[in-house]
Amino acid sequence: MKYILTLSALASAVLAHGGVTGYKFGSTYVKGFTPYNDASKQKTIQRQWSTFNPIEQPNSPSMACNTPGTLAAESQSVAAGSQVQAQWNNGYSHDIGPIVVWMTECPSHACTPSAAKWFKIDESGLLSGTLPKGNWASGKMIKANYTWTFDIPKALKAGDYLLRTESIAMHSTAPQFYMECAQLKVTGSGMATPPANYRASIPGVYALSDPAWSQPVWARQQETSFKVPGPSVWKA
Repeated sequence: MKYILTLSALASAVLAHGGVTGYKFGSTYVKGFTPYNDASKQKTIQRQWSTFNPIEQPNSPSMACNTPGTLAAESQSVAAGSQVQAQWNNGYSHDIGPIVVWMTECPSHACTPSAAKWFKIDESGLLSGTLPKGNWASGKMIKANYTWTFDIPKALKAGDYLLRTESIAMHSTAPQFYMECAQLKVTGSGMATPPANYRASIPGVYALSDPAWSQPVWARQQETSFKVPGPSVWKA
């Protein structure tokens, strides 16, 4: 009986975790990679990720595109300025924490994400209330049927990119990072690229000593503001 209860508790914990399992580009739904399933039988726009578990060490190379982060087999065409929806698995339950969306240039699918210079295209953190009891972006995503909507920058230069969607769970003693990467081909007439001050390395942009999460949220009962570490969101 004890063994069965332990397995049940582990299963519940795994189901509470998760990540982005699909995308909508306009009216087109594109399925992502499915962890725990045979990777050799999957062809998706996502880089491979093996489990629903978070990355807990922000200096890990897996922070860029999860583990193992193997190259995506396909690419999705998307127009600059268009709207994208990222869809998390229905079991994801971590409603305390921000959501950040990043991009980086990735020609011919073969870039190394941990060596890239990423830029933010969307970011949302604490929306109202206090850190431990307020409304967060992750909670908003869960209430919106596990969906987060954002725009590809309108003036972004056409080309091949990685899209990195990230939810950061802050309910525990230390932050838990959940990220997935998808291969995109951006189309349009834009010629803009973010300058260096909007760029960051992943890993490198976060540290466990960052003021954002150096103390757990339950130790900060009266705080009503939160700043996600890293550069500002690039708008174009």
